[in-house]
Amino acid sequence: MADEQWHWQEPGTAWKGIGIYHVTLVVSSREPLLGELVIPDNDPEQARVELSELGLRVKACVNEIPKRHKEVRIIKLRMMPDHVHVILYVTQTMDVSIKMLVRGLWQGAKKAGREYSASINQISKCTTSISPNTIRYNQRCLSGEDSVCQNKPCEPIFSEMPFIRPMSRRGQLQAMIRYVEMNPQRLATKRLMPGLFRVQHNIKIAGREYSGVVNIALLQEEKYRPVHVRRTMLEAAGHGEILPLRDYMNSCVIAARHGTVMVSPFISQKEKEVMAVLLKEKLPFSYLANNGFLEYYKPQDSLFDAVAEGRVLILSPWEHDAEKKHISRADCIALNTMAEEICKSERSKENF
Repeated sequence: MADEQWHWQEPGTAWKGIGIYHVTLVVSSREPLLGELVIPDNDPEQARVELSELGLRVKACVNEIPKRHKEVRIIKLRMMPDHVHVILYVTQTMDVSIKMLVRGLWQGAKKAGREYSASINQISKCTTSISPNTIRYNQRCLSGEDSVCQNKPCEPIFSEMPFIRPMSRRGQLQAMIRYVEMNPQRLATKRLMPGLFRVQHNIKIAGREYSGVVNIALLQEEKYRPVHVRRTMLEAAGHGEILPLRDYMNSCVIAARHGTVMVSPFISQKEKEVMAVLLKEKLPFSYLANNGFLEYYKPQDSLFDAVAEGRVLILSPWEHDAEKKHISRADCIALNTMAEEICKSERSKENF
């Protein structure tokens, strides 16, 4: 992140000027120390997070930002059991960079964590209690163990610098606001249907090993077809010959309507348009991802509901790479080749 440059800003003002930033602060152990996820009547749409004492202290740290920096507004704040999302709007050039501002938030959160740890002499074992109408996912021992924290030094709660993401593309802000607002509902969905969101490893197809999320049963269907819009089709369409491209895209959707599972990394814009129709019509497909999965993986906004309903299988041949920002041409070629392999392979239920 230190090497990133905003070339469209004036020299010397990068990370200080007017802009919108998404900041994420995570409990390093991923323990739900900031609060409890509550799901009334097992309904994800009613899900909420009830904050712990530490959660209230961290929330107070976030709310201090506009008081200390008058040029900054909080557009959205969402407290989750193990992390915090905040969208900040810098309304005028600051004396300090957004990185220094967020570092101050981080220091405040770390101080709150230390004070909170020191104030607790004993924490009960990790439990999940269920009442007749409400599920509560309780916070666990600060040490990350199920034993009682008696006279034990606890690990720092916030040992990692918050992640900062500048937003500049059209529509990005509204998409991020929706993402942040839907966090409790989506976490509740994952809690209620853990099997659909569990990362599974060592899925063997055509001599390759993949990691996958969601409906493995989709690999036991009878008919598969890749979605790969060739460059020749796009070039022809650019010269006015749109029929080959249109007919190909239509044929993909029609095949899916007749029970064929479409397989693709959905890289190009036209391939993404095909995927949008599959999502809209709730047709099953397999999506090849260009990065692997963390154990806390959560599908992107457009795929989440389809994953929850078991209509999508997400596969990746690679381990997760935190530094990976963009897909390379070599990755594109490799993923399209894998889609072809999956469609041609003989799949056996013994592999899954």
